[in-house]
Amino acid sequence: MTPPAAPYDIGDLNDRARDIFRLVVESYLATGAPVGSRTISQAGRLNLSPASIRGVMQDLEGLGLLAAPHTSAGRMPTISGLRLFVDGMMQVDEPDAGVRAQIEAQLGGDGPVEDALAAATMALSGLSSCAGLVLVPKSEPVLKQMSFVPLSETQTLAVLVGSDGSVENRVIELTEPIPPSALVEAGNYVTAMLAGLTLPQAQARLRGELESQRIALDRAASELITRGLATWSEDAADRPVLIVRGAANLIDAAAASDIERVRGLLDALESKQEIARLLGLTRDGQATRIFIGAENELFSLSGSSVIAAPYRNSEDRVVGVVGVIGPIRLNYARIVPMVDFTAQMLSRLIT
Repeated sequence: MTPPAAPYDIGDLNDRARDIFRLVVESYLATGAPVGSRTISQAGRLNLSPASIRGVMQDLEGLGLLAAPHTSAGRMPTISGLRLFVDGMMQVDEPDAGVRAQIEAQLGGDGPVEDALAAATMALSGLSSCAGLVLVPKSEPVLKQMSFVPLSETQTLAVLVGSDGSVENRVIELTEPIPPSALVEAGNYVTAMLAGLTLPQAQARLRGELESQRIALDRAASELITRGLATWSEDAADRPVLIVRGAANLIDAAAASDIERVRGLLDALESKQEIARLLGLTRDGQATRIFIGAENELFSLSGSSVIAAPYRNSEDRVVGVVGVIGPIRLNYARIVPMVDFTAQMLSRLIT
């Protein structure tokens, strides 16, 4: 899904409107405050009176690109205005040498990739004053052991042990009562025959042996194993692996006046599921993506933006996403190249 474009192309604005629109957006992104016509006139970059500037700003407001918080205030860009600015006017350069050096220093260790991913979030959080995000490649769980514990006549608890020592439980609903001997038989089979395999490998082997009738499992035990593996596999596929660092950066003096917005954003970060789905959209692209405020349902209330870029493995396959989340009033021109450079660094480290 591509973020919706602004309803106007930058070419639809004349030179005067473009200049004034740019100054309003740049001033708002720098200060967070609505911009008045007198402020633009006093900046001296345009040879126009406040009245002339005010007239153009009213026209831009009529186009839905600017808005006035209340009648006596200046103007600030709307979501559509920010999208138009980001897509059509913003000039993005390479990150400066200092930023590159900091990112390289934090990601340049010889430790495991997991450490580099965590370091990437810390680097981006510190440099952007936002929360850093990394969507981590999903690792396939590897079976070590499975056992089944009866809970009732129609329920059993599958206890799954991974090769990394992780232990997870899943409740399985039974279509009919299963004797204790079938529970033991199912657990023994998994431990003896499927240990050391990933979930897809275990499912394929079980399916092949059942079809070829090479195993003597009774129907109840084979159904139990099949459903246990399927349940674990589905849960693993749905569970986001998301690293978040620097969420405290989202709570600043400006945010304190809108605590409900901040609470909604922090709840989204805590649950991780919706944020991971949003970042997942970036996996389909080739470049950095920008999601601005209410363009995405997740941020319709929290008023936040995400800048994210995919990173790849040695086979040039996208395996994850790195980025930042912060208020709509971000320094997009500075942060976009920062995120892009971090994604390039991670791509060099992922094998």
